[in-house]
Amino acid sequence: SPALISYAVIGPIIHASLALGLAFVLNLPAGDGSLLMVLAASASYIAVPAVLRHALPEVNPALYMGMSLGITFPFNIIIGIPLYSFVAQLLR
Repeated sequence: SPALISYAVIGPIIHASLALGLAFVLNLPAGDGSLLMVLAASASYIAVPAVLRHALPEVNPALYMGMSLGITFPFNIIIGIPLYSFVAQLLR
């Protein structure tokens, strides 16, 4: 559905933004802030499939695995990581 596809792209950006705020508050260097942002955005496809498999066993694994590895992961590799690095350097 369009809502799920939107979350697969917007979720990592929100998580990275929260990490950017934390990096700013902690006065982290740009490289450390970028790494924190990448890790926060990556949680969408690293932790979610494992958690959903146990929390909601009735959910179709193809749905959340496909969304996380088919949309969120390529988004982070192609657009996310360069964007997070640029924004972290911009604020430092």
